[in-house]
Amino acid sequence: MEFFYPPGATPLDPDEAAGLIPIHITTQSDLNAWEQMNIVQGDAWAAKQTKRELLEEGFIRDLHNKMFGNTWRWAGTFRNSNKNLGVDWTQVSVKLRELLDNTRYQIDRAVYASDEIAVRFHHQLVWVHAFPNGNGRHARLMSDLLAMRLGRPRLSWGSDSSNIHSAGQIRVQYIAGLRAADQGHIGELLAFARS
Repeated sequence: MEFFYPPGATPLDPDEAAGLIPIHITTQSDLNAWEQMNIVQGDAWAAKQTKRELLEEGFIRDLHNKMFGNTWRWAGTFRNSNKNLGVDWTQVSVKLRELLDNTRYQIDRAVYASDEIAVRFHHQLVWVHAFPNGNGRHARLMSDLLAMRLGRPRLSWGSDSSNIHSAGQIRVQYIAGLRAADQGHIGELLAFARS
């Protein structure tokens, strides 16, 4: 199978691509549809985790596995190679721990409004880029869960987060918001997250 990546997406290396579980998938559109069904299952699982702490490495891994475990053998496993973005793969666990600790601090001390905490968390989780693939979709769901735990509704992510991974204007706005946040300007991503 040949993989096609929208702008800003993380390409899989050959070993990661070989981790595709369903053997009937032969096109990118088939893969996208299969992954979306798996993500819906992960979302349903996450909705039932009302007593579980979100800001723990175990939950981060479990959610990724629930979102992609029927698609990829490596789902829920941190990447072991460098990508076109993200921290050095050897630093994933350390940087994730720092992010989780910093986010707990922001919540405990009400450093930012709830939406901003969730969006800053999203930006940093994408920056860590813990997994071989699916990081943006995983980070959006994690941020939605965090916003809801903080008493806010899900973030809207340009009103159609199910299609944000495909090429198009919504993805262009999303990537622009992430890049602005990389430069310390969170406002564009925060506005997009509630648009």
